[in-house]
Amino acid sequence: MVKAINVGDLKFESVTSQKNVKDVYDYNVEAFSDSPDFKWTLDDIKKEMSDGWQLFSVKLSDEIIAAAFVKKEDSKLLCKNTSIKMQHSGSGYSHRIMDFFEEAAKEFNVDEIVHYCSIDNFRQYSLNESHGYHKTPRKLGLNGHTTEWVKQVSK
Repeated sequence: MVKAINVGDLKFESVTSQKNVKDVYDYNVEAFSDSPDFKWTLDDIKKEMSDGWQLFSVKLSDEIIAAAFVKKEDSKLLCKNTSIKMQHSGSGYSHRIMDFFEEAAKEFNVDEIVHYCSIDNFRQYSLNESHGYHKTPRKLGLNGHTTEWVKQVSK
């Protein structure tokens, strides 16, 4: 399990205690839209964690500006994230989240990163492409609204 990774001026902290999970939820409840395959509710966040997803708070100084999830499955690192808080969008922090996934992939010693995003999130599509991900034909989640993107990890 990865505890924390710094990428640029962002700190990605593993969230493990119930109190910290609630802090991430409470702090972000008005800032984030739903993630690709689940609603942003405390129960659904806890369910993701019980299903093996590791939750990270994405912090700029002491402010949580996003949340990221990773899960190791065989030789793959599965990843997804919330949007950046609106007042911080356009600052390059989405790129740092993608960099975090690559750092986490090295920590987990995997061969491939699989990133999930909503089918209508065209900014994330562009971001994935700019970071070397390739869209697969798979459609996941309710009504196939989640897309899958894959990138090989360079070692």
